[in-house]
Amino acid sequence: MKILFINGSPNENGNTANLASILLNGKEYETLNLTNFTIGSYGQTLPYDGFDRVIEKMKEADTIVIGSPLYWHNICGSVRNVLERFYGKVDESELLGRKLYFVFQGVAPEKWMLDAGEYTMKRFASLYGMEYMGMATNSNEAEDLNKTV
Repeated sequence: MKILFINGSPNENGNTANLASILLNGKEYETLNLTNFTIGSYGQTLPYDGFDRVIEKMKEADTIVIGSPLYWHNICGSVRNVLERFYGKVDESELLGRKLYFVFQGVAPEKWMLDAGEYTMKRFASLYGMEYMGMATNSNEAEDLNKTV
């Protein structure tokens, strides 16, 4: 089984990566740090755009963990850009059958913020044929989800 962690945090070894490491404890996985890729907003054409490379890596994985810090009450911009760029670019069946986990953390998030982020990930998973496995917002939730990875 191949596991891919997509880290949306600008801090490669920060809280988001730490929470993912708890979720994936004991598992071998590859990390893609989105800050190392140029990924424009939906509709932009940028030189050296890395979006296709992210899609390739996602297609190679059986399990995908997307991690985002909670900025401005929602998913961070780098993760949002990836999700939005899927529209019209990726066929609905290309990620069929993969498992999707979501790591979402921030300083004192309110429930509605977490609910909004999870709704987005559930919707993303269902649109592209992935099985949504759950969200971890703290170490206890990550440890619980670890049993299902």
